[in-house]
Amino acid sequence: MTGTTLGTSGLRVSRLGVGLAAIGRPGYITLGRARDLAGDRSPEALAARVDDVLDVARAAGIRYVDVARSYGRAEEFLAQWLAARAVPRDALTIGSKWGYRYTAGWRVDAPVHEEKELSLARFEQQLGESRALLGDRLDVYAIHSATAESGVFEDERLVAALVAARRRGDCRAIGLTLSGATSARALERAMAARADGERVFDVVQATFNVLEPSLATRLEAAHDAGLGVIAKEVFANGRLTDANPRADDRAMLARLAAVAPGIPVDRLALAFVLAHPFVDVALSGAATVAQLRSHSDALAVRLDPAAVAVLAETPERYWATRASLPWT
Repeated sequence: MTGTTLGTSGLRVSRLGVGLAAIGRPGYITLGRARDLAGDRSPEALAARVDDVLDVARAAGIRYVDVARSYGRAEEFLAQWLAARAVPRDALTIGSKWGYRYTAGWRVDAPVHEEKELSLARFEQQLGESRALLGDRLDVYAIHSATAESGVFEDERLVAALVAARRRGDCRAIGLTLSGATSARALERAMAARADGERVFDVVQATFNVLEPSLATRLEAAHDAGLGVIAKEVFANGRLTDANPRADDRAMLARLAAVAPGIPVDRLALAFVLAHPFVDVALSGAATVAQLRSHSDALAVRLDPAAVAVLAETPERYWATRASLPWT
């Protein structure tokens, strides 16, 4: 597993990371979930699944793990695994996120799964909760979905608190994740953000995939400026996998598969992301050990990004489609 440094943060990572959004809670926005999580979705069953996935990830040399306060009990499951396996402090880099609160009560059919609040009070509360579980292993702490419209960049007290948390050692790097069709504007504001002359953000985590590559130029500029770049939703919530049943995506999947016959589309999707040198970490949201092993195999696939450029959607279309996907 190829290693690198996450921007200028000094944090060591692998180019493939593993995210626990899909297995830290029973419901998520991913196509094919009924197949991947057939049967028991109790906390005990998902904790055991997290153990299995993380065991395989560690054996494969994966050094980055992504969780969030809103991912059900993902932080708790990760903390239990770290303790049970006695994983050394420097063996993994861990990123978590604040801003959303999990509200589903361990139900797949909950009317509301997450509630968002990007306030100073929410940051302070959730930082305490994350540190209670992860302690000094909390490396990257990111604003969850820092949109241009949220007002988070204009909140001077919050921005100062983020920098203060890094200075105190509550985390080693401050990040933000991007979501929605206005992500480019949010990234511009993040790159310009300063507190007492100090750069606020060390890491950006953004949706980047075959269907939504619109941030490529801006992410490259962010990387050149010293920010670590983490790619999320590289499989477009399952649209870029063989679990996608959408009739509207059949032609797209056929064209992607034709680029390299015999290679599963999920590996091609991941290979597209890894072909961009500005991406430090591409997150696998594997729900099964088999998926994670397939994603690891993508590291050996060489793909010219230009070969699939025709498949890109407009950001507006991509995000409208994503908003229509159900929690399952």
